[in-house]
Amino acid sequence: MKLKYFLLIGLVLCFCACESGVPHIKVMTYNIKNDYQKDGPDIWDNRKNDMVDLLTSSSPNIIGIQEALLNQIAYIDSVLVNYKTIGVGRDDGENAGEFCTIFYDATQFKVLQQNTFWLSENPDSVSIGWEAAYPRICTYGLFEHLQSHEKIWVLNTHFDHQGAKAREESARLILKFINETNTDKLPLILMGDFNAEENETSIQILSQNLDDAKYISQNICDGPVGTFNGFKNEPIQRRIDYFFVKKLTVKSYAHIDKRRENDRHISDHQPVVITINF
Repeated sequence: MKLKYFLLIGLVLCFCACESGVPHIKVMTYNIKNDYQKDGPDIWDNRKNDMVDLLTSSSPNIIGIQEALLNQIAYIDSVLVNYKTIGVGRDDGENAGEFCTIFYDATQFKVLQQNTFWLSENPDSVSIGWEAAYPRICTYGLFEHLQSHEKIWVLNTHFDHQGAKAREESARLILKFINETNTDKLPLILMGDFNAEENETSIQILSQNLDDAKYISQNICDGPVGTFNGFKNEPIQRRIDYFFVKKLTVKSYAHIDKRRENDRHISDHQPVVITINF
């Protein structure tokens, strides 16, 4: 009897040791709304302090930001502690236009590879693809966890809001990139604003090849049903922001509904947060 008892204790301790060696990582995707609007209650200057408060209180290890202009990235970067960034502007491949920036906690991760490609027939150069209204991009990095030395690909993107064909072809292009680049079959996260609901073809293309984190989460989705609020004080029903993952355990999944003191939204999108093992 004692032998069985000690064997059981040994198995439990072994299991706990294995679990403790697996990083628990929190990742956020967030369309923060660009700084083009120059008047009204939802201009950037009215929202930016609440936004960085949300980011710091949530403490994600990795953050995928969409729609940010250079001044917005610079402001967030000036406030967050220990984070570094990767990404370029979509209009010139440098500083112009919107970014799909990836912020990462440099005390937890280092970047082994990074780049940005355009969602178009000419992905290696600044370009507009198919019937899109604007240039659209995907920024990616290969990250190594400093403690465990586990590696993970992270991709951050923003699909076109008008062209259904552009969204479909963007999904196919990203999957092609993944298949050609992730030859070691490492864990992977694709996140962003996909400007499409679940029944649309672009989302179906991705869902057939990657796991929608919401549906493999070990916890039920926390927060409103949708992710796009349009700065309206109405039920949030449209889900257009996603995490697609591969070879990851999703511990939790949430749509965060934190607001400003005047009860207005911090952005016209809700941030989405997952906690993962890899």
